[in-house]
Amino acid sequence: QVQLVESGGGLVQPGGSLRLSCAASGIRFSITDMGWYRQAPGKQREPVATITSGGSRNYADSVKGRFTVSRDNAKNTVYLQMNSLKPEDTAVYYCNAVLHNVYWGQGTQVTVSS
Repeated sequence: QVQLVESGGGLVQPGGSLRLSCAASGIRFSITDMGWYRQAPGKQREPVATITSGGSRNYADSVKGRFTVSRDNAKNTVYLQMNSLKPEDTAVYYCNAVLHNVYWGQGTQVTVSS
């Protein structure tokens, strides 16, 4: 059974930083494409950053230059380093894995507010 467990969310002031982690189990992580998505209240879920099994990265225009996605295949973990956070980054952040099927984590809340 595939499990994705996110952690690292919380409350942070504008301009601050957070690092999200997503630990995967039950899947061949090294050959799995991973991603981070977010959903703000009243809005649709949207992609934030993705990283393929080969290490290729893509970012939403709204986070380019501020967020960095990375992975550690030895730890079966994908990370999202978020810097220069803005109030509009407030959302529930979800980890996503794609390998034959699509899998989702339970989400972690990120709130950017003074």
